[in-house]
Order: sequence, then C-alpha cells, then structure tokens
Amino acid sequence: MSSIITVDIGSVSPLAWLIVLVVLIYIHSTINWQTRSHGRQFPPGPRRWPVVGNAFNVPRFKPWIGYRNLCQLYGDIVFVKSLGQSTLVLGSPEVINEYLDKRSSITSDRQQTPLIELTGCDFNFGLFPYGQRWRHHRRMFWQYFTSKAVTRYQGVQQAMAYKFLLRLLKDPAAFKEHIRHDFSSVMLKIIYDIETADKGDPYISNVDAALEAVSQGLVQGKFLAEWVPAILNLPSWCPGAGSKKLFARWRTASMTLKDMPFAHVQNTESSGNHSVVRDLLASLEYAGVSGSELKDEEETIKNVGAVALEGGADTTFSILQAVFVAMSLYPEVLKKAQTELDSVVGPTRLPDFSDEPRLVYVNAIIKEALRWHNVIPLCVPHCSLEDDEFHGFFIPKGTVILPNIWACMHDTQTYEKPEEFRPERFIRDGKLDASVLDPVKFVFGFGRRICPGRHFALASLFINVASLLHTFDITLPLDENGRPVKVVPGMTDGLLSYPEDVRCTVRPRSPWAESLILRRVGGSDPYENKQTRR
Repeated sequence: MSSIITVDIGSVSPLAWLIVLVVLIYIHSTINWQTRSHGRQFPPGPRRWPVVGNAFNVPRFKPWIGYRNLCQLYGDIVFVKSLGQSTLVLGSPEVINEYLDKRSSITSDRQQTPLIELTGCDFNFGLFPYGQRWRHHRRMFWQYFTSKAVTRYQGVQQAMAYKFLLRLLKDPAAFKEHIRHDFSSVMLKIIYDIETADKGDPYISNVDAALEAVSQGLVQGKFLAEWVPAILNLPSWCPGAGSKKLFARWRTASMTLKDMPFAHVQNTESSGNHSVVRDLLASLEYAGVSGSELKDEEETIKNVGAVALEGGADTTFSILQAVFVAMSLYPEVLKKAQTELDSVVGPTRLPDFSDEPRLVYVNAIIKEALRWHNVIPLCVPHCSLEDDEFHGFFIPKGTVILPNIWACMHDTQTYEKPEEFRPERFIRDGKLDASVLDPVKFVFGFGRRICPGRHFALASLFINVASLLHTFDITLPLDENGRPVKVVPGMTDGLLSYPEDVRCTVRPRSPWAESLILRRVGGSDPYENKQTRR
C-alpha cells in the first residue's frame, strides 16, 4: 500500500521559502568556493565575524604596529578580511622576498579604490593597475633614472645641496622648510628646467599640498567614501560627507602639481638646458607623432613629470629630517662622521660625489636612517592578480598585500636594539658589511613595483647628508632657560610617515665651516673682509 504526499505550494510561508533560498545559495557558494580554493584554507589570522569580518581587528592608527602585533600572534603570514576585502600581511624579510620578488608576476597589481580619483592621484602611475599602460609610463620614467642615467644630474644635486647649506646658515631654525626647498628645487630643475625662488615659490608650495593627498588621502579605511563614494553627494553635515571639501582641495592641488610646471615648459622657449619633460616632448616631435596619439603621449609625459617631482621631493624630505633628529639625539654619531669627513674631505672644500666610496661611516648613517625611520612603513600595497597558493594557504584574487617594512627594519632578531640609531651595525673591518640586511633592499619596494627613482634618491641623500655633517653641528633643542630638551623620536600616521618631533639646534661647526659655505656658495667671506680691513 503506498501513499502520495502532495504539498500545496501556496500554503508554504514566505519565511520558509526564504530559508530554502538561503540554504541553496549557501550550498552553491560552498561548492564554488571548494572548487576555487581546492579545499585550501586562508592563512591564519584573527577570528572573522559575519558580514563585517575583521573590521574591528584591522589597526587604523599607525597600522604597522598593530600588524606587527598580529604577526607575533599568528606568524609571518597573516590574513584579515574586512567588509569583503581580503588583506595579506607579510611580517618577515623571507616571506616578503619570496612572495613579492620571486612571485612578482602575480603580486604586482594595485588595488583600485575611489580614493585615488577623489584625491587627484589618478595621474600617479605607481598606483596604476598592472598592465600595458603602467608599463609604458614606467619605461618612459626609467630611461631617465637608471643607475647610469642619474649621474648626469649630480651637478644640479650638488649645487642645490650647497645652496641648502647657505640657507641653513642664514636661518637655521627653518631647516625643515629648507629641506623641502632643496629637494623640490632639484626636481623642478631636472624635470622642467624651472629655477625656483628662495622664498614663497608657488611650485614648491603646491608640492606640499599635493603630497598631503598621498600621505593622508590614500590611507586605507580612513574615509567612508572609500566604500560609498556617493556619500559625498550628500550635505556636508551628514556622517562621512564632511570630507568632500578635503577631497576637493587635494584634487585641486594634485592637478596643479601635474599641469602647472608642464604648462611652463610648453609656454616658454628652451634655455638651451636639457630637462626631462622638454626632451620627451622633443622626442615626440622628432618621431612625427600627431593627432590623438600625440595627446595621449603628452598626457603620459605630464604624468611622468608629476610623479618624478612628487616622489623625488618627498622620500628624501622625510629621511633628511630623520637625520637631523638622529644627530641631535646621538652626538657621538655626528662626531664620528665629522672625523671621517675631516680626514677624507678636509677643511678647504665641501664634499662631492667623488668622496662617496671613502665615506663609509656617512654611507652607514644613510642606511641606518632608512632603517630607523621608514617613510612608507607598509610599502605601497600590492594586490594579487589571480587566485594563488602560498605556503599551502589560499590567497584569493584581489587580495591586498601589505609587506610590513617597519616590522622588518625593527626586528630584534635582525638588528640589535633596533630603537637605537647605530650606523656601526652596517660596518665591519672598516667597510660596509654585506652580511647585514640592507634597508635599501626593502624601503624602496619590491618586485616589478620597486621604486624606479631609488638611485636618484640615494644620490640626493648622500650629497646632502655629507655636506650637512661636514659643516654643521646638530644638538638638542633648548628651552626658554637655555637647557636641552629631550626629544622622543616618533613617526606620524599615514601612508607616508614623517618624524613627529624635529626640534633641534643647528649651528656651524666652526668659523672655518661658515667661511667655507660663504666662499663656496654665498660669494663672500666676512672673515676675509675683516682681515683685509686690518
């Protein structure tokens, strides 16, 4: 005897249908996920909650510290997922090199977020997705900044470094502004053949404003507009919409940085000097490029020029500030550098690039500054191009990859007492020690996204640090009673980080140092004048 069960579909409640639908979707997504991941698990990390994932575990303020702490709990490979976005944190030099250098063909993408356009940083090819457009920009940039090509700029770098000494001599309290002027002037001269004014230069003023867009505007998770750009269309009093004026200011500054110096080149006759942008435009004319192709190529040149100006003016700006702070906190380091400079350079001239091979301790100071203070503590984030397996874990396509440079450069297993400024850690038997982990191989990025301007940046750092330490003493700041004030070194929050407190006292080493600067750069020597009058 059998029976037939019939169900009246109309009698099934909507809630029951919803439950059935959810179950079917879950089964379907689970099957798809198992097929995609081949049963592999995500890397370890904090527990994820439904919908929000690790939104409450992701560090927001100085995240390099929070991510270091997560790696101490879960290992050198940590996975977090917040609001659907996967993030992989790499916490040791070994896994960083293994994944970003050796697997660069699939780890060289960039995450595309609305913040890039909102801040006006969409001209920056360093943020372009991996592909032909990015390769074209980078190739154009690289031909002017290879290790051989940058030697042609040493004359400009040296001249500007010496002018920096003169400005420092005249107004030592404004050394931070002098640093910005120094590096920005070098880039404006090389890229656009623009001579800058000593004070109030509009080009240099705009560099500061545009760099704020990079440092503060591109910080992941900082603005609600990153996930809901339409919120900026609401009145400014609405939560999350108040940043619209900030984005507008940043975008204006970024576009001015890109357009204003380029227009100067187009609208002025050549002075006979070479510049990157003018040479690139001349190459288009020589090749007979015209029409829409000409417009595209001019836009590429404009982008390349702006990126060179922005990048060249900032990394070195932050590191040289850190050198000032370090010298004030570690006077014994400054004295050792000055002893070396006195031996190699002597009191009758300023350092030049030919001195670099013999200035071992000065070079060690630069390496230590790059290690001690990391300008981009988490690197510019990479992004995976496809589903991947790493150390047996599943890494989904589109995962943001954060190499924690700061954690590597402050690892006690690699560097003894990493919080201290010790150039000696890079020296053995009077030479730079190749067995010590070199910060230069980490702070400029990895794989196919390594900074193409690194050779130029290192050259700028050398001539400025050597010239500065040869002629000036840098000590602790003084309070109103003339007593030394102890400065606690720290780093600002943001994609780009700067020293938090750069107060110090800057004085010429001696009358001969002041005389040397005035003779070499200022065109006068008050000491010689006094002797003549006698």
